[in-house]
Amino acid sequence: MTAALDHLPTTDVDPFAPEVLTDPLAFHEELRAAGPLVRLTRYDVLALGRYTDVRAALVDWQSFRSGAGVGMLNFHTEPPWRPPSLLLEADPPHHDAPRRVLGKILGPRALRVLRERWAADAEILVDEVLAGGYEFDAVPAVAEAFPLRVFPDAVGLPEQGRENLLPYGDLLFNAFGPRNALLEEKLPRLGELSAWVNAQCARDALAGEGFGADIWAAADRGDITAEQAPLVVRSLLSAGVDTTVTGLAAVLHAVARYPDQWARLRADPGLARVAFDEAVRWESPVQTFFRTTATDTELAGVRVPAGRKVLMFLGSANRDPRHWGPGAGTFDLDRDPSGHVGFGMGLHQCVGQHVARLEAEAVLAALAARVATITPAGPPRRRPNNTMRAWASMPLRVTPA
Repeated sequence: MTAALDHLPTTDVDPFAPEVLTDPLAFHEELRAAGPLVRLTRYDVLALGRYTDVRAALVDWQSFRSGAGVGMLNFHTEPPWRPPSLLLEADPPHHDAPRRVLGKILGPRALRVLRERWAADAEILVDEVLAGGYEFDAVPAVAEAFPLRVFPDAVGLPEQGRENLLPYGDLLFNAFGPRNALLEEKLPRLGELSAWVNAQCARDALAGEGFGADIWAAADRGDITAEQAPLVVRSLLSAGVDTTVTGLAAVLHAVARYPDQWARLRADPGLARVAFDEAVRWESPVQTFFRTTATDTELAGVRVPAGRKVLMFLGSANRDPRHWGPGAGTFDLDRDPSGHVGFGMGLHQCVGQHVARLEAEAVLAALAARVATITPAGPPRRRPNNTMRAWASMPLRVTPA
């Protein structure tokens, strides 16, 4: 026997209000306590906040589809503002070939080639930062600077115009939420930023070597079509920068808040990958994604009609004490964070997560070799975004090793 939607627990809290986006933890706790499935009355969408239910929805792509958009907009009833992503906003079979191509391009062989180069780049960047003093804002100086230094080169982007990457990503992730003040503020640049990004995806705009050239080579082989190739390149530019920037900021915030864990990492640099994944679990740079029910579906004992938007709170799931235990709200290198949903789960799990990990490992290794302690030098400041738990500023103080 399944319950009706009108018997669900409800909340009128706006999860996209700036104050909730800036500090969502109390809302997440209320959401988990209310029940496995909660109706957000402000938007009439269904919400999942507990780990077990979020993970189940993520892996069940047949019932909870991405092809109607992973934001609030339902592509089946309203036109998308850009051609949908072939990876993030598509389901099999349309999703399969682009995913295979990009998975191979971003696979272990590519990472082996990049590992030494990015380690050297991270050492240069950290030396430059420390040459300016032992207090700095880690967001522009490290978290933004390193991905913007290495990832566009790996893709094969020209130097000119790279300053558009972060504003475009901020617009994109805001667009997954409602049309609120955060999105309205960004919309005036929509045409300009979209035109720039689309131009970079053309074969002739990209270097002869790099991820972009590899995607076009896959089109030449017939692995994907020539029409799909620029959209696959765009996927790199859409999700390959902002998520890594926010993930790097998360791990720097974590080790500054937990100096004992930084000491452990310095003593055992092999913990760098665990530290990054634990920070992604703890902070959840990507806080939310939507799915749409493909058919009438039973969810947490409730019959959900086809075509309903379901909002998965990844950040809430990643701190759910039902799964992670009573210490879920702490950053702990003794924890195995490998089951976190910060990169999604299942068929649509982030295809570039290993690239992000490699960037984080390079930065953490360079810092560990040069910095004995990391502590806050002032209050950090968030940058509200409808999807990302992003940072505007993070003053840090370090002491040399």
